[in-house]
Amino acid sequence: MPETGARLAPDAARRGNGRVFLRLPVMPGPRTDTPATTPPLSLLFGYGPMLPILAAGIAALAGWEWAIEAGRLWSASILIFLGGVTRGLSFFTAGGPRLPQIGIMLLRFVLGLSALVLPSVLAFAALLAGYASVPLYDVQAAHHGTAPRYFARLRWPQMGLALIGLALLLAASLQAN
Repeated sequence: MPETGARLAPDAARRGNGRVFLRLPVMPGPRTDTPATTPPLSLLFGYGPMLPILAAGIAALAGWEWAIEAGRLWSASILIFLGGVTRGLSFFTAGGPRLPQIGIMLLRFVLGLSALVLPSVLAFAALLAGYASVPLYDVQAAHHGTAPRYFARLRWPQMGLALIGLALLLAASLQAN
């Protein structure tokens, strides 16, 4: 019978008979099959979709009312897409998808979808929460091997643009109401 305690991963538990009944795979660290620096196309396709959100926020505060709805539709679409990115990455996770990956994917999908039907003030609050989840989760995922390594450097500045744009859209939406 194996020893109890020290040699088990912290997520393993033992039954009274000393046998392990739960052992979750632990990711060893960052993925070595992905670059540490952001590839040029990932810069283009990473920052590119954030620029319309920022532009819509600026336009909405400048009084262009159509920018509020355009910003909401674009932002919701991109957030739903980002949920799909998380799900897609889960297919390449060693040992299979993890519960946090599925949870984050569902969170982003539901918040993005909700933003399409909620009143604009609530929609932008939901979008702010969804976009904030991206760097909060993806940076950790990059460090633990469930996302490309370059996500650790990309996500905060990338989502920073979106969060600024969404905050501007929320402010314009509050002014319009």
